[in-house]
Amino acid sequence: MHYHVHSQTTNRDYDVIKVGSNWTCTCPDHKFRKVCCKHIHAIEYSIRIREEVRKQNKITISPITSQDCIHCKSSNIVKDGLRHNKKGDIQKWFCKNCNSYFTINIGFEKMKHDPQGITMAMQLYFSGESLRNVSKALKLIGMEVTHQTVYNWIVKYTKLLKEHLNKITPEVGDAWRADEVFVKVRGELCYVFSVMDDETRFWIAQEVANRKEGHNARGLLQKAKEVTGTKPKVFITDGLGSYAEAYQKEFWTVKRRDRTLHIKHIHLQGDMNNNKMERLNGEFRDREKVVRGIKKEDTAIIDGYQIYHNYVRPHMGLDGKTPAEACGIEIQGSNKWKTLIQNASRR
Repeated sequence: MHYHVHSQTTNRDYDVIKVGSNWTCTCPDHKFRKVCCKHIHAIEYSIRIREEVRKQNKITISPITSQDCIHCKSSNIVKDGLRHNKKGDIQKWFCKNCNSYFTINIGFEKMKHDPQGITMAMQLYFSGESLRNVSKALKLIGMEVTHQTVYNWIVKYTKLLKEHLNKITPEVGDAWRADEVFVKVRGELCYVFSVMDDETRFWIAQEVANRKEGHNARGLLQKAKEVTGTKPKVFITDGLGSYAEAYQKEFWTVKRRDRTLHIKHIHLQGDMNNNKMERLNGEFRDREKVVRGIKKEDTAIIDGYQIYHNYVRPHMGLDGKTPAEACGIEIQGSNKWKTLIQNASRR
């Protein structure tokens, strides 16, 4: 974590940096007297306040177990046994208001296979398995599906979840990182440009470009501001000119107090590294290698992996939390995919 703190007594700014669990500051008190200075205390206090705000503004997404009658919209409904078929058991409901029977299968209506198998396929795929390996794994639980069917599920539910989750604003931190990773799209070399929050590791925005040098990254930063409803105080990148140009147009202001600090001379080691962003790039590269390249720029793989990274995958660096949980968005239930699909499908 890297913070920029303005001095109370002089017109200087100090860098407050956290590496692991240790804080450092460039002020004389910390540098020469080796004390935990007021600038470090101010940052720690600011972080605690932000955590309290996240708790107060916490968003909880819960599994949906029942809803109103699908015929008369009455809430006066009761369970009435199970409907048995070769794909599994589905709960039956009886409406006391209109005396009708119905089933609830939110998000999976008219699907030939049960929600558990479909969400298991999505988990396996984004965890690193190929479409054919997912198809083989599903056969072990009695589901005979082709790899094309699995892909159709990925496309359908990635689109559904993306539209729903775009309406939720994550409580990100003050420092953002940006970087790019190369991929092959239809055999041609392309780049995925990404922005990630430093504190929560939330993957804020991404876009695919057909070149690295000279790419206009302004759209990426505009998308990041739209997702979060804010802009960072610190923007960390490598020396690529695309980021510097986009920063000048989107984050730079005449007023120094409102201006985002752009750190662009990062190193492989030490305090000024971009290791967190490189870790995200590594995750995506591992996923992309399995599918042996991407077939089109608007593929569901990129959007789907972004959802998986943010809302489903726990991170050791976040003490087992997902980036969404670190941002104050809790997905309840043992099957996070199912919970998300249910809520995205309910109007």
